[in-house]
Amino acid sequence: MRRTFKACCYVVAGCILSTLAIAQAPISASPMPPQAVGPSGPAGEMQRSYEAVKKNILKSADNMPAENFSFKPEPDIRTFARIVNHVSEAQLHSCGAVNGTKDLAKVPAETADKASIVEALKASFAECDKAYGATTDATLADPIAMGQAKRSRIGVLWGNISHDNEQYAALALYMRLKGIAPPSSEK
Repeated sequence: MRRTFKACCYVVAGCILSTLAIAQAPISASPMPPQAVGPSGPAGEMQRSYEAVKKNILKSADNMPAENFSFKPEPDIRTFARIVNHVSEAQLHSCGAVNGTKDLAKVPAETADKASIVEALKASFAECDKAYGATTDATLADPIAMGQAKRSRIGVLWGNISHDNEQYAALALYMRLKGIAPPSSEK
């Protein structure tokens, strides 16, 4: 019993000392370089989440060979190209609403060539870059007209991030089925 108590004391002391050591570590010991941290606050958190999913989706589209853009695991499931186009359409809709863009770019058919589909995807990310880049902590609650409804800027943009992450999961699955490592799993 006494031995168990002593062991517990050592474990607790070790945890306390580790916590104190970490708390005393200078900021430069952070695993992320200072320029990669970006703005702080909720708008900064949102920007970092958007940039991460943007990187994964763009790299997925780049890494999938052109002949696999027509791939679908089952006959009644969307093609890889259709998922990419769906991301483009949703982003143009959401980020276009935040930006107040009237004439949105057109998305090509899912049977278009890879270059056209990727070009449309990049155009949708450019629209979103403007929306996320113009968002600050002070503008998060701004009302955005979405058809007949009004939503908050943060609601629209976090919804876009959530949707992009869902679609990236599907792209990653298609890539795995073709023997390609998804960007978030690359080493």
